Amino acid sequence: MPIIKYTSNELSLLARLMRAEAIGEGNLGMLMVGNVVVNRAISNCLTFKSTRTLYSVIYQNPGGFNGIKSQLFQASPTNNELKLAKRVVDGEYYYPATNALWFYAPSGTNSCVSYWYDQKLTGRYRSHCFYEPYPGICPELH
Repeated sequence: MPIIKYTSNELSLLARLMRAEAIGEGNLGMLMVGNVVVNRAISNCLTFKSTRTLYSVIYQNPGGFNGIKSQLFQASPTNNELKLAKRVVDGEYYYPATNALWFYAPSGTNSCVSYWYDQKLTGRYRSHCFYEPYPGICPELH
């Protein structure tokens, strides 16, 4: 049972964004990016109060994802990418993205900063740093 309503077009968008943002991170990295997208859609807090769909999260402006500008986002998703996106909308979560609303990849071998958008670091997976709101700020996530 999905944890968020979505259309087949939105599932495709999610799969394409997961690829564009984290193809170099493998399947697990793409799943974590998907966690952040779904978290933004289900949370009703901070700058995500008007993002109730996958489409509105992916194309949020300002505050969306740089991956939508990538050539990797433009191509149709593979069957594997669609399966990964489906796993995320069905509720699979992966630490450190479990409650994360943000991620970024510092350049080179730089460390993750402790705070991003005034939220705390939950951890790093390969080149991506993940950040979650403090408990009580986004009750849908905690």
